[in-house]
Amino acid sequence: MATTITTEILGDHPALSSIACSEEFATSWLRGGDGLIGFGIWKSTTVKGPNRFNQARDWWRTNLSAFDIHNNVHGSGTGPILFSSFSFDENEESYLVIPQIIVGQKSGKSWITWVGSTEQPSLTTNVAEISHPAITWQNGSLSNDEWKNRVATAISKIKNAELEKVVLARDLTADSDSPISARALIQNLEAKYPTTWVFNVAGLIGATPELLVRLSKSLVTSRVLAGTIRMTGDEARDMALAASLAKSSKDLEEHEYAVRSVADALAPYCSSTNVPESPFVLHLANVMHLATDVTGVVNDSATPVDIFTVINSLHPSAAVCGTPTEVAKTVINELEGMNRSRYAGPVGWVDSRGDGEIGIALRCGLLSEDKRSIRLFAGCGIVAGSIPDEELAESQAKLSPMRTALETL
Repeated sequence: MATTITTEILGDHPALSSIACSEEFATSWLRGGDGLIGFGIWKSTTVKGPNRFNQARDWWRTNLSAFDIHNNVHGSGTGPILFSSFSFDENEESYLVIPQIIVGQKSGKSWITWVGSTEQPSLTTNVAEISHPAITWQNGSLSNDEWKNRVATAISKIKNAELEKVVLARDLTADSDSPISARALIQNLEAKYPTTWVFNVAGLIGATPELLVRLSKSLVTSRVLAGTIRMTGDEARDMALAASLAKSSKDLEEHEYAVRSVADALAPYCSSTNVPESPFVLHLANVMHLATDVTGVVNDSATPVDIFTVINSLHPSAAVCGTPTEVAKTVINELEGMNRSRYAGPVGWVDSRGDGEIGIALRCGLLSEDKRSIRLFAGCGIVAGSIPDEELAESQAKLSPMRTALETL
């Protein structure tokens, strides 16, 4: 018997992250007030191994084939939604979630989708209880000095021509004296970083500035970030720093590797691609990045290209792994000293038409099952011109969004 899926228009609503219903808040993907939030879990599963993206496609298609969809709204992000959070490494588990209820909003239009033949679920504005958990910080897998030594080793390997670039990550653990509210954490991130994609999938929570792929009909877009400088808060000083970042040979070299890896990965699936000659400087609340939006038109072929195909081709890009990819993976396994889990993996959503947005899980943390601790991650692109002390400072800046969001709960 087919499962009924219904999508209807909603009236005006406040911020998505403040909406509540009888189901537990489970998943989210928000940017600038628009996006999707999910309540409850209708179905979920895990996938693992070198074919995990194909497994995810097959599982989603199997579920779609059993749906009786009544979509009175139409458009990207309406109807049933698959939220996914993939591991960085193929040997770790990736999570797939189909929410029971999904509320979406885009350009002033709101809608609700629910699973089952029940009446439309009721929604309210959530009035969260004021909670100020006491946060204590613990060292991650490596101390600061140990991590800097690993960076120095990576620089030596690059100068010896073993590889061109490698991304080394580090972690940090926050312990809480009471359960950490995922909703409150997301609201803090959304308020502070409105130009990022704020996500929550299976306990992985963050605000990523990097879009691995957006597929809308036949248009594919990927926002590449590589090359970072900290902001000071002084407007004149930060403008000067932005100019220096745009001219930095070290950062431009790192950025070029990342853009080239994305453009090369998209090329086989696109009839045309557009790669801007120069990056722009993306200003966030705490850092600035060199950024490039790579776009393309997907081939009109007998074998349609879907978002899972593109993810499989793009991941891992040089922005989160290095160049050459396989050599960089080996160096990461040798030097990083930790399990990335789903940090730096693809995270986002796909709808029933195959449209979707998938980011790279950066500026994020993995919440424990009891919600009393969260493991934060940050990574830096290491090239020949890197300096260990500066890379440590950059990693601390990248940990700042999650640290601040936690400390202001």
